[in-house]
Amino acid sequence: MNRMLILLIVIVIVLILWILAVGGRRGARQIHELDGWLYAHRGYHMEPDAPENSAAAFRLAAERGFGAELDVHLLSDGNLAVLHDSSLKRMTGEALTMEQVLEIFQGKAPLIIELKTHKGNHAALCQAVCRALEGYEGVYCIESFDPKVLRWLRKNRPEIIRGQLSTNFFREDADLSFPLAFLGTCMLENFLTRPDFIAYRFKYRRQPSNWICRSADELRAAQKEGLWPIFENFDPMEK
Repeated sequence: MNRMLILLIVIVIVLILWILAVGGRRGARQIHELDGWLYAHRGYHMEPDAPENSAAAFRLAAERGFGAELDVHLLSDGNLAVLHDSSLKRMTGEALTMEQVLEIFQGKAPLIIELKTHKGNHAALCQAVCRALEGYEGVYCIESFDPKVLRWLRKNRPEIIRGQLSTNFFREDADLSFPLAFLGTCMLENFLTRPDFIAYRFKYRRQPSNWICRSADELRAAQKEGLWPIFENFDPMEK
């Protein structure tokens, strides 16, 4: 067997293993309930009246018929706060709670709930969020950059639609070692997490999927490609 043939066989095997590694779960019926919606990133926010991740921003999204993406942190007192950062420095006033957001969207529009882990609290965060969702009759999914969240959901709450957030960590300002950046960018933990979907930053969407649209052109491109568009800083209904 010559060297070229051996090299070709190795390449084919590597490609097959990569496809098997990054492939997700298929056939979850509930996922189709999330199709066909536009999602407001951290609510339909506008300064100063409706800041991001505020009750006003989420009410505006629901009133306009949009779904919403929200960020959830577990506080030291066990409550679930809806904010992007790990502190309240950028926020004015008290953080919104997850329960308040659920009340706003009950029976109106779907939610994409991003779990923000901190210092290995993924299990406690997942447990708290699942408790908050007990009895909630609205449509939702859970996503996270942290694969440990998806592993926990796969083991403990497999009925919940789960998504892996990712981006090109080599091009982002991410404080990650090369091995972690490689794993995250290529999503090589998918064989353990088996996500229902991948949410990849839109400008790097030639990787397997997309993330957020920050212009009407990006949103139209996402819709044309059959993706779930999450928009921010513009009104997608305006011409």
